[in-house]
Amino acid sequence: MNPQKIVFLDRDGVINAYPGHYKYVTSVEEFRLLPGVQEALRRLTAAGCALFIISNQAGVAKKMYSREALDAITQRMLDELGDGITFSGVYYCTHLSDENCACRKPRTGYVEKAFAALALQGRTPDLQQCYFVGDSLIDVETGKASGMKTILVFSGRERPENKPAWSVIPDFTAEDLSDAADIILHL
Repeated sequence: MNPQKIVFLDRDGVINAYPGHYKYVTSVEEFRLLPGVQEALRRLTAAGCALFIISNQAGVAKKMYSREALDAITQRMLDELGDGITFSGVYYCTHLSDENCACRKPRTGYVEKAFAALALQGRTPDLQQCYFVGDSLIDVETGKASGMKTILVFSGRERPENKPAWSVIPDFTAEDLSDAADIILHL
């Protein structure tokens, strides 16, 4: 039997439309699923993948929106995604970057928390079956620091033409989450 694949996902630019550099999705009205996301997440769930969202949301600390608004946005996301998609955990770092918390990407605090939650269920992650999908180099750094494969999608912040300046190279690149799901499911 193959070990369970574990997929970590950034939110903005991977699941929903990227709001722009230094901008945030601050309300449910601003939340927009990207095309193909629902189908990609359904395929990953149907294949038995454990799905986690890990996202930096410093807009809460900056008082641009409240934790309650963030929770409402998460509920809207889950409602829009609908049945057939299961997340094992949704983790948001709401700290500012200068707070040096262990949970803010590219640090790996929330990846470690997710692995600990899986261990409590008797599931030991095989890093060869773990993937971090994100739209920024910070996501790639987080995945690499955690020892997993990384997939950089171009549906959000990062662009292929920036590759000469990349400080870290992802294992794979994809146009969007649907393409990333194809990669994960075929490895």
